[in-house]
Amino acid sequence: MSLDIASIRAQFPILDQEINGKPLVYLDNGASSQKPQRVIDAISHYYENDHSNVHRGAHTLSQRATNAFEAVRKQVQQFINAEHEHEIIYTRGTTEAINLVASSFGKVFIEEGDEVLISTMEHHSNIVPWQMMCDEWGAVLKVIPITESGEIIMDEFDTLLSGRTAMVAINHVSNALGTINPLREIIDKAHKVGAAVLIDGAQSVPHMKVDVQDLDADFYCFSAHKMYGPTGIGILYGKEQWLNDMPPYHGGGEMIDKVSFEKTTYNSLPFKFEAGTPNIADTIALGEAIRFMDEVGVENIGAWEHELVEYATEKLLEIEGLRIIGTAKNKASVISFLVGNIHPFDMGTILDQLGIAVRTGHHCTMPLMEWYGIPGTVRASFAVYNTKEEVDVLVAGVNRAAMMLG
Repeated sequence: MSLDIASIRAQFPILDQEINGKPLVYLDNGASSQKPQRVIDAISHYYENDHSNVHRGAHTLSQRATNAFEAVRKQVQQFINAEHEHEIIYTRGTTEAINLVASSFGKVFIEEGDEVLISTMEHHSNIVPWQMMCDEWGAVLKVIPITESGEIIMDEFDTLLSGRTAMVAINHVSNALGTINPLREIIDKAHKVGAAVLIDGAQSVPHMKVDVQDLDADFYCFSAHKMYGPTGIGILYGKEQWLNDMPPYHGGGEMIDKVSFEKTTYNSLPFKFEAGTPNIADTIALGEAIRFMDEVGVENIGAWEHELVEYATEKLLEIEGLRIIGTAKNKASVISFLVGNIHPFDMGTILDQLGIAVRTGHHCTMPLMEWYGIPGTVRASFAVYNTKEEVDVLVAGVNRAAMMLG
């Protein structure tokens, strides 16, 4: 790789610390990645220099805040290659984006007996909103099975698809397994039966180049905090025709055209779905996160992380009794594992004492863990600032914990 990882790491101040007397090894990027100084500075700069509400003032501060806020919408459009800038909706994150679609889409396009397809490997955020929608409108939720390796069984997907399928909601990359799903095939087949497709892209956008037009996705959702940006801001991309036909999700200021006590008319896209004062500072900081990723190169990020995953997989499998949960041929930046009968929480606790941050538990995929018949896993997830030396520290830590707990 041609990346200067040391230079990249130097941009992340949080990495330069010790935890329990050991250098921090941060391998919990699937939950939330760390932030480069430029993202942190963008938040401070906004509050120190430009803070004002957007879209609502003729004065200079409001104009500056509005210009910076809307410039990010254009950045996101270009980053994921959306056709129109107004197809980019600001949300609080992936979870709110999925809830928005489930609620608004359901009100118009779901009838009793319609079917929604999700996969066994979905995050709770891509399960519960559809359950709620199905309960409200009398629709049926169906689950696409997976293989032991964590890959969708496409023959089963073909069987479940029918003229009653109104929505297919699926992740691009599994947060628990790292599986990269075959989206083009899934989307093409869904469209042939007239179904819309929503993609949970929370775990894909940080690691690979996403082109929503090439995928032909109807909706694509992701969060800033997993892609080196701040918490509390996410993106819903939706095709213009769907968004135009869907009713607003929240009511209030900004999303209106004209309000009277008798009737309210709604604003045009994207503002129809952005009620109230938005998260201005963190939206502006998302712009800096995108600039960081563009400057490093999204393809370079993905390639380096793939190298780390390959290296870590090889080294971890040398540990006696260790098994990896999720062995799909096409994987992104996640390794979930168990060692013998050691509980994931116990393993994670010892690793923390060694300065190693991993995620333990069910990873908001309880149905998936139940399918595997396990309480959860230890999950190591990688970002561009991680190193092979950190992988070696992880492997040594797992070995030590296994000896202590075995």
